[in-house]
Amino acid sequence: MLFKWSKGKVRDKLNNLVLFDKATYDKLYKEVPNYKLITPAVVSERLKIRGSLARNALQELLAKGMIKLVSKHRAQLIYTRNTKGGDEEAAAAEKA
Repeated sequence: MLFKWSKGKVRDKLNNLVLFDKATYDKLYKEVPNYKLITPAVVSERLKIRGSLARNALQELLAKGMIKLVSKHRAQLIYTRNTKGGDEEAAAAEKA
């Protein structure tokens, strides 16, 4: 009896950007800080960029104070948008 192996699932090849172009970079600064949940995977999928580029972009946004870190684990970084009330509470806590 002959058994025919299936070829498995066929996925479309992702053609994600390795470096930012001007339009994508502007979109990063305009849209990403407004996302409720921000992870490298979400940014990579929505902006069609590589995961490594997404990680570095999120570190840049964090350094500029546009987003805030929720959870840091070696495998998964989770960020969220800055809320106006949260910034004032954090500033008051630092002064106290």
